[in-house]
Amino acid sequence: MTDLTQRRLMMTAAVSEMTGLSERTLVRHRVEGGGIPYVRLGARRVAYREEDVRAWLAGRTFPHRAAELSHAA
Repeated sequence: MTDLTQRRLMMTAAVSEMTGLSERTLVRHRVEGGGIPYVRLGARRVAYREEDVRAWLAGRTFPHRAAELSHAA
């Protein structure tokens, strides 16, 4: 497994820009669960691994609505 320090970490603002989600939505996902996995860097600081953000986006990509609906079932 690659050492965490060799992976690119993204701050919340960068993830917001990449995903189109607001920073507030990312915070809500961290509190409620179901969002992108994150790394706790300190008491008030988090980051996201770029590979986790890309994997999360890939898992939410569908060629058409029917595929999305069948995935949710």
